[in-house]
Amino acid sequence: MFSINPFAHLPAAWPAAAMQAFVVLMVLAVIVGTLLDMAHKRSAAFFFAKARKSRDVGQPVNTASIAVKTVVVDVLASGEFCNPRRRIAHLLTMYGFVLYLVTTAVLVFAYPTAADPAPALVAQLWWLGGAMVLAGGYWFWFFIRVDVAAEGQSPWRVMRADLFILSLLASVTLGLVWAALQAAGHGAAVVFLGLYLVATAVLFGGVYWSKFAHMFFKPAAAFDKRIAEANGTNANLPLQTRDDPAQRERHSMELLRDAPMDMGLGIKREAPRHY
Repeated sequence: MFSINPFAHLPAAWPAAAMQAFVVLMVLAVIVGTLLDMAHKRSAAFFFAKARKSRDVGQPVNTASIAVKTVVVDVLASGEFCNPRRRIAHLLTMYGFVLYLVTTAVLVFAYPTAADPAPALVAQLWWLGGAMVLAGGYWFWFFIRVDVAAEGQSPWRVMRADLFILSLLASVTLGLVWAALQAAGHGAAVVFLGLYLVATAVLFGGVYWSKFAHMFFKPAAAFDKRIAEANGTNANLPLQTRDDPAQRERHSMELLRDAPMDMGLGIKREAPRHY
């Protein structure tokens, strides 16, 4: 079962060409959804404007080394997560999703029919990628989510922000179930194929309404943050203050002295009760 290309044994009503067209349509949906999200939130304009401000006001920095560090630490290793459990779950989901997508494209386009069987390794990597997504995704959903782990909410509480993770888990879960049923020759495989296609369409077609586009903005935001830290613009201080540690410390103490005891909240903070 784990060595068989499930996309090479599709029912006659859904031939290989239809699956290939569906994949292309999903790619276009991601591109269009991301562009609409950028236009709506003006994220690209924000990053370019902030980059120009950092370049004009901040000190000169080595952008090449900062870019490499951003890719290695923030993108490949998810260094923004301080919680090791959350980081492991995120890495499992991220690398599993990438592996799952790449092998799906290879199986659908390079080996579309049973007449041209795919290498067993490619099919096995497809299953491995899907299993990694499920392990990281369900671990996050039931045990790591902030509103569940820290705020005592029910794990079944669903919000609009959960559209991405839920549609991802639904798509991959239904895809693996469909492949297993199809390999076993079960009649319900056709039903799960339809559910799999619907869940996948929601996942990639819902980019504008979900956090899917967030993965494209995170590297840019991490790079911008490292640039601001390196050239001093993150402190929002004058150049002479940034260059003089004594002046920088005095400025920070003045800000702290002038800040209200409730830090602008107007009320006393409530102690956390669910940790």
